[in-house]
This record gives sequence, C-alpha cells and structure tokens, in this order.
Amino acid sequence: MGKVHGSLARAGKVKGQTPKVPKGEKKKKFMTGRPKKRLQYNKRFINAQVGMGGKRAQPNRQPAGKLG
Repeated sequence: MGKVHGSLARAGKVKGQTPKVPKGEKKKKFMTGRPKKRLQYNKRFINAQVGMGGKRAQPNRQPAGKLG
C-alpha cells in the first residue's frame, strides 16, 4: 500500500472552514436546442417583414434616420 500525502486527520479542513453562503435566486434560463431553433425560424421566415422590392429586411439594418 502506498503512502498518503498528509495526515488524514486534516482531510476536509478547508471546506469545513469556509462560511456557508446561501444560494441565490436563479434567473430563468433562455431556450436552448430545438425550441431555440424553432423561435429563430419563426422570427426569420414566418414573421419576417418584407421590405422594398420584395426583399426580406436584414436583421441588423439601421433605420434610415440613423444613417450618416
């Protein structure tokens, strides 16, 4: 049998010394996986606004008043 580094009497010393902090409230996780893809699809193709010339509006396009 091999030797143990340090005394087993001190095992868990640091964990025992640290103060217990109560867990905070978690905020709601946003969708991932299939539901996220569904939302993305609906946003891009189903509810897409058709702009001038029958083209779909670009997602990061600035309004005309903000340019320049």
